[in-house]
Amino acid sequence: MDIRQLEYFVQAARMKSFTRAAESLYITQPTISKMIRNMEVELEADLFYREGKSVRLTDAGEILFTKAQNIVESFASLSSELDNLRNLEQGHIRIGLPPMVGASFFPSVIGQFHKRYPQVTIRLHEDGAKKVEEDVETGLLDIGMVVLPVDTAKLHCFTFVEEKLNLILPMGHRLAEAELVPLSELAEEEFVLFREDFTLHDRIITECVKAGFQPKVIYESSQWDLISKMVAAGMGIALLPETICRDMDRSRLIVIPLTDPVIPWQIAMAWRRDRYLSFAAREWISFAKGLLREQYPNELPHEPLEHPNK
Repeated sequence: MDIRQLEYFVQAARMKSFTRAAESLYITQPTISKMIRNMEVELEADLFYREGKSVRLTDAGEILFTKAQNIVESFASLSSELDNLRNLEQGHIRIGLPPMVGASFFPSVIGQFHKRYPQVTIRLHEDGAKKVEEDVETGLLDIGMVVLPVDTAKLHCFTFVEEKLNLILPMGHRLAEAELVPLSELAEEEFVLFREDFTLHDRIITECVKAGFQPKVIYESSQWDLISKMVAAGMGIALLPETICRDMDRSRLIVIPLTDPVIPWQIAMAWRRDRYLSFAAREWISFAKGLLREQYPNELPHEPLEHPNK
């Protein structure tokens, strides 16, 4: 049994699918199936229950998974440390970006980083902030953009956005002339929300419940522009961050500050505390911090720049 077999096994166990694991590893599904079958023959034990297109670990698989994760992570750390000796002549970074954050803040950062370090490859994973946070914690991602609060015992964080949510209304809405709108005023409205894998989904529902009502959710999406278009079409209302509201068509939409309560939207760059980061990933963190401070000097907190592997 070699390290590649263990890597394939761990990825299949994490994703609960040979097909999705193969796609993430850029190999064919028959290749990963054959590799895992060879492991089962060698160990004389079944590692997975096959259930249609998905798989789950057997008792023997659970035991191997616990040990294999440590071996694979140790090997990855060794490889990352050796990368340091190559002085960024090559390297690879896996970064998680929620759609709102990626479009609003990072095209320039990524472009300038690539210009300085053309041999470093960046693989971007677009998911909701909740999923990005989970993938940073499990090691599937090196760095992720997350919505605060998060478990700071597990993650280092650098906050680069501190905003609040605004109320988005269609033209002609009964609240269109209001200067401020309390959340309780929206009890009878129909909401257009982000999907459940977005942190804002749970936060908005939680705040509505605290305000005394369960929101009527008529549609969920992963795209803020689709949400705004549905509001403009009169299908409901939405709560979106200030950054997103600045790019909206004000001839079709009304944007009003939300109050009582003000719902914060804080975005941070996060990486795991107990995991070795490659030199490329550490340089990305340092580079992104510096560039974001230059672009948003009045918006970002000014904590000291700590070493990413501390």
